[in-house]
Amino acid sequence: MTAPWHVQRMAALDFESSDKDPETARIVSCALILVGGGLNTDMSAWTINPGIAQEPGAIAVHGLTDEYLAEHGAVAEQAVGEIVKQVAEVVAAGIPLVGHNLGSYDLTLLDRECRRHLADTLEGICRQPLTRVIDTMVCDKHAAPYRRRVSETQGPYQMRTTAETYGLGWDEEAAHGAAYDALQSARAAYRIGAIAHTRPEERPGWVQQLRNRRGPYDRFNDLAFVNVEELHRRQIGWAREDTASYQRWLRDPVKSGEKHDANAVIDGTWPLRPLPDPQAGGAA
Repeated sequence: MTAPWHVQRMAALDFESSDKDPETARIVSCALILVGGGLNTDMSAWTINPGIAQEPGAIAVHGLTDEYLAEHGAVAEQAVGEIVKQVAEVVAAGIPLVGHNLGSYDLTLLDRECRRHLADTLEGICRQPLTRVIDTMVCDKHAAPYRRRVSETQGPYQMRTTAETYGLGWDEEAAHGAAYDALQSARAAYRIGAIAHTRPEERPGWVQQLRNRRGPYDRFNDLAFVNVEELHRRQIGWAREDTASYQRWLRDPVKSGEKHDANAVIDGTWPLRPLPDPQAGGAA
């Protein structure tokens, strides 16, 4: 019998980047860490000179200044080639990629960097579609919905909140480094999977107290006793539903308040977002 998905080998992937938009952002650091499955941990890491000025907000998060990257960073084309080569090897080996917000941001960012520097798509270089992705943000939102913000600065499903919810420690000084965040996402995936594969009556008290608008059904059951491919397929639907809900919220002037946008359109495609339509005003 195949071991449950959360105890199998995983490839934790995380990027730090020059801004928040994957269409325009450039990778400035990356960690790809093979963990679990009863094998030794194997980490690869890159620091990259993006060749452009970063947004000040991005520097405030990861602490890698333009000057530091210019002096210590690898050439972007070379580094992106090395990263995607290792990602392609992971995909070919059937090892799932795991990360927090991996589908909505990191994989789309890597795809755009591949197009920019290597004249090919991420899936083109992998020579197959991505069908084994575990996104801890998507899984957490589905399993434990409607969580409130922790504070004005800490959102309900950001990496720190997810980590703390599932009993992981958090080192704010190490946080927002690609290696730390990648490992935390793999640990969170393990904790989420462990709860899902525990008998419902033996799950933590906070899980048993969860209720959602569909009644008392425990959504952790949806992550139990499925293989990685099926979990991937389910996340496609969960991500689409979550995005549609957020779009409805933005269009509702009463609920969204100052964030109201009557014409909001949020793409829920996961794990790779399509290129924006230039005629719709999207980024090229």
